[in-house]
Amino acid sequence: MRKKIALKLLFELVKNSKRSDRELAKILGVSQPTITRMRQKLEKRTIREYTAIPDWVELGYELMAFTFANLSFQPSEMQEQARIAKDWFMKHPNVIFASNGDGMGKNGMCISFHKDYTSFAKFITDCQVGWGKFMRDIQFFIVSLKGGVVLKPFSLKYLEKVEGL
Repeated sequence: MRKKIALKLLFELVKNSKRSDRELAKILGVSQPTITRMRQKLEKRTIREYTAIPDWVELGYELMAFTFANLSFQPSEMQEQARIAKDWFMKHPNVIFASNGDGMGKNGMCISFHKDYTSFAKFITDCQVGWGKFMRDIQFFIVSLKGGVVLKPFSLKYLEKVEGL
C-alpha cells in the first residue's frame, strides 16, 4: 500500500512539484506527515532534480532539433570514445539530452535548442567536425518553436503511471 502511495506521490510531483505536502496529502488521501516522509525518501532515492520548463520562445529560442547519427566506434576503444562523447556534449549547453540508441538506421541522438537556423547550422558543423572520424551519417528533425502547429505542448503534467510499475 505504501509503495502504491509513494508511486502516486512521485507522479503528482512530476506533474507539479510546487504543490505543498498538505495539498498533496489531500489529493492522495493520506496525512501530511506521511507525504513529507515519503517525499524525503523519494528525494534521496528516486528524484534526480526539480526543474522548470520555460517558454523557450520567450528566452529567444526559435528551434528545437532532434539530431540522429550513425556512429562507428571501435569496440576496443569504446570506453574512451564514450568519455570523449560525454565531454563534447557537456560542453554544449544547448543540448538537453544525448544518448546512444537504436532505430531508423541510427545509433545516437540528441535534443537541442537553437536561437535561429544559423546557430543550428553551426551546431551541425560542430558535430561533423567533432565527430567526423566516427560519423557515417547524420540527420535531423527541426521543430519551429515560433511558427509551428503545436498539437500538445511539452509538459510532464500529462504523464500518468507507467504500465508495469
